Amino acid sequence: MPENYIEIENLRKTYDGKKFALDGLTFNTGKGEIYGLLGKNGAGKSTSIKIMTTLIGFNSGRGSVAGYDIAKEASKIRKCIGVVQQEESYDFATVENNFKLAGLLWEVGREERDSRMSELMDLFGLEEIRKKRMFDLSGGQKKRVQVAREFMHDMKVIFLDEPTVGLDPIMRRKILDYIRQKANKGLTVLFTTQNLEEADMICDRIGIIDDGKIVEEGTSSQLKNRYGNLRTLTIWIGNDSIFSKEDIQKVFSDIEFDELDVRDNVITIITKKLEKNLGNIMSTLSNNNIQVERINVENPTLDDVFIKVVQK
Repeated sequence: MPENYIEIENLRKTYDGKKFALDGLTFNTGKGEIYGLLGKNGAGKSTSIKIMTTLIGFNSGRGSVAGYDIAKEASKIRKCIGVVQQEESYDFATVENNFKLAGLLWEVGREERDSRMSELMDLFGLEEIRKKRMFDLSGGQKKRVQVAREFMHDMKVIFLDEPTVGLDPIMRRKILDYIRQKANKGLTVLFTTQNLEEADMICDRIGIIDDGKIVEEGTSSQLKNRYGNLRTLTIWIGNDSIFSKEDIQKVFSDIEFDELDVRDNVITIITKKLEKNLGNIMSTLSNNNIQVERINVENPTLDDVFIKVVQK
């Protein structure tokens, strides 16, 4: 059994021979680990998944999935992985036939196929739409089918490319809990998402990818501690106080902050020197006749860490 179920080293990929979509990508995941790959649009997340699932080639570097070389053992990799991509598939068939087709493709026996289909349809709330064709479903319903269908077969590694897009909060939580249960039983998961709250909740480790390489990596707690001097100060000002972001920036011109936003009479300041600046902030507001209704101070979130990392 491989120690690392996904192992990527110095992977480089260019589509046009000029710009590299991946430029030295390096990371690994262990058995039963949920690894979150986070990044801006165009950072290299989807390209990484397509290479690791052997859908496209790469220019240099090396990698393995479940102990198999991604350049030399594509057929072996495809037999032991699952993939949920952003693109839809099988939209010509009914929901029920989507599950049956998946079972047939993975050579799951009829009895086992029917049993799994029944269990997954119940778990993912698909019974009422099982006879509908995929192209008649809403975006959230299609996503539920995509995720559920992939669990019609056993696998060692699953790649989930934004699997909760379009889902309501209840179904999102149900799917994330199901993925966690599978990981606890040994399934290795590579998970991409734009929802950093769910990454915070489910991922054992997180790699932040930017310009085709991992620029920060660690558990959510480690990343927050690494940027632990950041604090978010939220100030609600009176309705009689109408100021633009530019106005507030002028008011706070002598105060150090990393980020400032003003929306609907709410001022949000992210700063690494809150203790030093809080008194100055409050006195500055008072001196400019800006009425403060209440304030709130929060420790850094994963969103704060992400913003800070990708804007370095």
